[in-house]
Amino acid sequence: MRVELLAYTPDPERTVACAAKLCYSAAEIATVREGLTEEKTSAFLDMLTEIGHESPIEHASFTFGVEGVSRSLLAQLTRHRLASYSVQSQRYVKEAAFEFIVPPEVQALPEARAEFLQAMEEDQRHYERLAELLQERHKKDFLAQGLDEKNAARKAEKKAIEDARFVLPNACATKLICTMNARSLLNFFTHRCCNRAQWEIRELATEMLRLARAVAPHIFEKAGPPCLRGGCPEGKMSCGQAQVVRERFRRLGETS
Repeated sequence: MRVELLAYTPDPERTVACAAKLCYSAAEIATVREGLTEEKTSAFLDMLTEIGHESPIEHASFTFGVEGVSRSLLAQLTRHRLASYSVQSQRYVKEAAFEFIVPPEVQALPEARAEFLQAMEEDQRHYERLAELLQERHKKDFLAQGLDEKNAARKAEKKAIEDARFVLPNACATKLICTMNARSLLNFFTHRCCNRAQWEIRELATEMLRLARAVAPHIFEKAGPPCLRGGCPEGKMSCGQAQVVRERFRRLGETS
């Protein structure tokens, strides 16, 4: 997995503080940024946290580039709907010798790993054979429609992989760019940094938090699973490791 913070709102914490200041004072737009020292910015952010006023936090957004993750993760990630996603298309990009993600539990067991790799090889073979068969038929159709050889072959391949992709597995690797505002990120980190989250999206969320905290430390100071801010809400499903989790996220910025 590779995660990169591609872009973010310039001076994100001061931008949020501007929005908060405008809500609670007689400030004018032309002067709203004046006097927002680091201390006053922090004070505004503390106030927002204390009173639960989260909408000003939405004015800061963060864009991440992600690769080396599975289509299984993508299905989970896009459930977070207050975000923008651009994903490498299997419809337009041919999956020749596709990369795939091996779950750690599968990797650790030799027999399981061998079975998994065999399944990936079979999927690749079926994908390529389907693409070949479909491309051959589509090319004949396009030639019959009067297209020249080059354009007929190009269009036939695109149409063929559109259906051949149906045999590709959840393990198939993908790449994406994702943008969320800070409020959505806080919600995302609450759900996906938790030990109860699936391992791959938990790894992604934790790395995204590390990157976001580096540029907006006050906004994301208490970000992470709910047990960082109080008791675990999972009840009988709790991992029972709250202290370990708290220490791990306290040290998150030290592991960069």
